[in-house]
Amino acid sequence: MTSLLLTGLVRLLCGVRAHWQGCAPVPRQRIYFANHTSNLDALVIWAALPPGLRATTRPVAARDYWEKGPIRRFLAHRVFHAVLIERQKVTPSTNPLTAMTEAMGATDSLIIFPEGGRKNGPEPEAFKSGLYHLAKQKPDVEFIPVYLENLNRVLPRGEGLPVPMLCSLTVGAPMRLEAGETKPGFLERARRAVWNLRNP
Repeated sequence: MTSLLLTGLVRLLCGVRAHWQGCAPVPRQRIYFANHTSNLDALVIWAALPPGLRATTRPVAARDYWEKGPIRRFLAHRVFHAVLIERQKVTPSTNPLTAMTEAMGATDSLIIFPEGGRKNGPEPEAFKSGLYHLAKQKPDVEFIPVYLENLNRVLPRGEGLPVPMLCSLTVGAPMRLEAGETKPGFLERARRAVWNLRNP
């Protein structure tokens, strides 16, 4: 019930339309990676999936933010089944990469934001290395670029109340780490794959 209310609210606020340009929403294990400008980003991608895929697609989010307060904790654990990762005091036992690969298991997909945090500009900044390490550890998983447009205007950084605004979400073609591809090469190719999905 909560997930239906949230997806309805997102559609009402953002009028978001999903454009599946490079693939279709099918039941396949994937890692959706996107530009990050708003706290609504993960929710918008999650809400754009068919209900059956939503149940097995888990946003990756910062533990220090989503563990604050009962509402955030409820949403993170009971609704999104989010993978909460440490970003301040990372130790071998709280390695985000381990948390993500274990959470995926053999069936679940992830939504991640490889810039490492929300940014202000429309063009994605350099991606963190975690995406490359996931691609090395999960060679059979599809890595799907997603470009989110206008979300930063719906819920600007520092604002608590969203402003209704028309937004879009464009999903690109799957990519994988190629044989011999370097870390910088893969990360830049992934970043370009997201940026190239923007509306001209």
